[in-house]
Amino acid sequence: MAQDVDSEFETAGLWHDEALALRAVLKGCGLDEALKWGKPCYSHDGGNICIIQRFRDFLALMFFKGALVDDPDGILAPQGPNSRSGYRVTFNSLEEVEAKADAVRACAASAIEVERRGLKIEAVEPRDLDLPDELVDAFDTDPDFRAAFEALTPGRQRGYVLHFAGAKQAATRTSRIETSRTSIFRGKGLQDR
Repeated sequence: MAQDVDSEFETAGLWHDEALALRAVLKGCGLDEALKWGKPCYSHDGGNICIIQRFRDFLALMFFKGALVDDPDGILAPQGPNSRSGYRVTFNSLEEVEAKADAVRACAASAIEVERRGLKIEAVEPRDLDLPDELVDAFDTDPDFRAAFEALTPGRQRGYVLHFAGAKQAATRTSRIETSRTSIFRGKGLQDR
């Protein structure tokens, strides 16, 4: 496995030097390194801590339970407006990796403690989701559809609700719901194939 990780770092052209510098910081934190999801992932006692992500515009280090990590330097940010757990720090240069190295170490130490203590991100209860009217109407007209939706995991339910509610027009929300029916009946999430 170490050769696979080494190969990933050697052959990657995007953010090559920055990723190598970040790798050195993380390896000094007592973390185990492996390729997961095709990316360098760092864990402690079997629990995933963080993962290096290469984007066109920046290099990112995403902490899986970043919302629970103590971040005294304020380097972590949610990945998007609907992010609940994974927070990341971004880098645009080798100098920035070096400047944030101590803050990354502090976040890694906190993330290890979060994992050691078994802390978890609170799940959003389905009843706490703000269901769009079009989805409520679909449930009212088809109880089997409601049952299939309620059988989904909370994360899958949340993904669908965000997708449906993200449409500005009622017709688009209705179309998204109808397009997703088959997947919902099959127990699949929005991103599942």
